[in-house]
Amino acid sequence: MKFIDEAKIQVIAGKGGDGSASFRREKYIPKGGPDGGDGGRGGSVFAVADRNINTLIEFRYTRIFKAQRGENGRGAQCYGKAGEDMTIRVPVGTVFSDAETGVLVADLAEDGQTVCLAHGGKGGLGNIHFKSSTNRAPRQHTLGEPGEEFELALELKVLADVGLLGMPNAGKSTFIRAVSAARPKVADYPFTTLAPNLGVVRVDSERSFVIADIPGLIEGAAEGAGLGHQFLRHLQRTRLLLHLVDISPRWEAGDPVREARAIVEELRKYDQALYEKPRWLVLNKLDMVDEAEREAVVKQFVADYGWTGPVFAISALDGSGCSALTYAVMDYLAMAGRPAAAADPEGH
Repeated sequence: MKFIDEAKIQVIAGKGGDGSASFRREKYIPKGGPDGGDGGRGGSVFAVADRNINTLIEFRYTRIFKAQRGENGRGAQCYGKAGEDMTIRVPVGTVFSDAETGVLVADLAEDGQTVCLAHGGKGGLGNIHFKSSTNRAPRQHTLGEPGEEFELALELKVLADVGLLGMPNAGKSTFIRAVSAARPKVADYPFTTLAPNLGVVRVDSERSFVIADIPGLIEGAAEGAGLGHQFLRHLQRTRLLLHLVDISPRWEAGDPVREARAIVEELRKYDQALYEKPRWLVLNKLDMVDEAEREAVVKQFVADYGWTGPVFAISALDGSGCSALTYAVMDYLAMAGRPAAAADPEGH
């Protein structure tokens, strides 16, 4: 199924029922008093996070969600029935914001979390409420209030402990295949990944973490270039970023240090908080480097980049170094707890 992570919807709460202006009509009581009942409350629109849903594709086809209006009040002090609420089920990680202003409305980050998106209108008052010693036959009654109505933007953010960051073809999909049961499509060309893939990395029988393979970025991603602009948001919830860099002697002319710095600059442009997340350097495709030169190549890259944080050299293709990396990640997550502590932008 195609990953759908954005949508716009309109939510309309039910109008409250009108109050009734009614009077008692009994055979031997010619001047019966007021007995008009109140109108019922309009239904509200709720959203609930459901872990069994993983895309927002439903909202591409159904855009208007309207709760039931309340019933009008009736005579004999009969109150109108409240309108039925409407519940919208969304994936865990869905963020609601005002479509016009961008103001955050709700962030459903846990399974079962519920929020009211639009409150139903109050029911109107029947004329029984206006009876007094000087007004024994009131004809006043009030109309039900309209329900709230909003146009909302929905955005699904992947919930993962660890996010994979890197240029297209850095080996992120191959890495997630190597360390988890996820099976993203892998091919030897840029932009292989068109949607985030989630994998559960189980380091032993009792410890595991969730890793997200985010589509590759290019320079200008923060301004909307390539695929990166659509998916940078998915890194915002992660607690640790693994920055994968291809250090193989590629035929194409390329500078891995410049590319690595370009990715970090995209993070800074997009979101300062994302830029400041803990980040580790993972040098991938070690299998394509001559065995006698590997140590020197790694040292040279680290020196040229000026990196002083954690660094791991791996081959996602043959799995070398992957086990040590996943155990180190698991230990870090266990020590960091939730939420993760802020770290130096360069991973210090």
